[in-house]
Amino acid sequence: MALGFIKKVFTFGKEKPAETPAVPAELTAEEKAAISAESEPKGRDEDLPVAEDPVLAEEMETAGGPSDDLSPEDLSMVPLELLEAEAEEEVEEAQAVTADEPEAEGESAAVSDSALEPVVPVLPKGFAAAEARAREPEAPAPAEKLSWFQRLKAGLFRTSSQLTSQITALFTKRKLDDETLEELEDLLIQADLGVETALRVTDTLASERYGKDVTGEDVTKIMATEIVKVLKPVAKPLALDLSHKPHVILVVGVNGTGKTTTIGKLAAKLSGSGLKVMLAAGDTFRAAAIEQLKIWADRTGSTFIGTKLGADAAGLAYEAFEKAKADKADVLIIDTAGRLQNKAELMAELEKIVRVLGKLDPDAPHTVLQTLDATTGQNALQQVEIFRNVAGVNGLIMTKLDGTARGGILVAIAAKHKLPVYFIGVGEGIDDLEPFEAEDFASAIAGIAR
Repeated sequence: MALGFIKKVFTFGKEKPAETPAVPAELTAEEKAAISAESEPKGRDEDLPVAEDPVLAEEMETAGGPSDDLSPEDLSMVPLELLEAEAEEEVEEAQAVTADEPEAEGESAAVSDSALEPVVPVLPKGFAAAEARAREPEAPAPAEKLSWFQRLKAGLFRTSSQLTSQITALFTKRKLDDETLEELEDLLIQADLGVETALRVTDTLASERYGKDVTGEDVTKIMATEIVKVLKPVAKPLALDLSHKPHVILVVGVNGTGKTTTIGKLAAKLSGSGLKVMLAAGDTFRAAAIEQLKIWADRTGSTFIGTKLGADAAGLAYEAFEKAKADKADVLIIDTAGRLQNKAELMAELEKIVRVLGKLDPDAPHTVLQTLDATTGQNALQQVEIFRNVAGVNGLIMTKLDGTARGGILVAIAAKHKLPVYFIGVGEGIDDLEPFEAEDFASAIAGIAR
């Protein structure tokens, strides 16, 4: 089986000056003075008591009371008894008017609660809804989902941009000679593509363009072609022999290479294909690993089996196999503790798991997948060799290609170990693990559009 806003402005004018009565020209000087004196406003005699002041008395009589239309200065000189008398008189008048008005039946003399309610304007039909829609923030347009190649190219951007910029700088206005070829070879090796791939590229370039002007674009095209030749034999789909039930997949690798997350993503693909999957938490040294795998089991609809922290991992593998067989599970994926490849005693525990599974089924584990972290660079080459000898690794999964400029190490591993590369990962999302394709990887690492 293959998995493929309104602003109101008020303007204030200048006050118009008061008009002075016209004075006939034929009047004498004494008459003119008399007329002008009569037109001037009368002032109050400051020496007279307030009650005897004819000016203030006249204003009070005309205005109807001491407090009508008086300035604050004049009002301050009105006797207190006059102000109090006026206030009492106004209260009596108000009470008389209220008593004369008949009280409506059923109404209280007090102001009703409804009278205090604000007046709600009647809006045109549909106005409120339109106004509400206008206030709502505009919904962002749905982001266009990227294709797998677009995500892969974005993930390998750091690797490709560094590599292609160095190649372009090397082949600026230069003919292809021995010195240039040596510099290119060193550049490709430093980019973790490996010696074998570097020699393939330089040999092909020399045979086709030696002594001629060469551009960086010419070199990247040849490089991509040679990378495809190296990767094509190892780019294989993961095939499960379901004549063995359960088909046991053992996942191994160094701490931090993403084993548990990779198992979850793989389980999602298998469950999505209609297979019944069981996940076994064989990393009994980390509580977080057990809990993380359980979450992935719930998310992917897989059966979960685990044990207590510190329990024997080989014993868990035994129980998981028996339960998977009883439940007629199609696939059993066993997680293992991350082990440093240079710790012999820890690697011996991994060997024990393999032996126990072999007693249950001579062909088990049927698939042994090793996860590799692209950020480790050349160290990944040694990891493959050690785990291959101990656990019989027969397939690789490269993770974290989006977090490094050393993605070329996959080419070096493929050239040296010739092991199938089933999947590569460029992120933490459930869709960020995809079957490995040689042409896509070569184009992405060379920065070539497809």
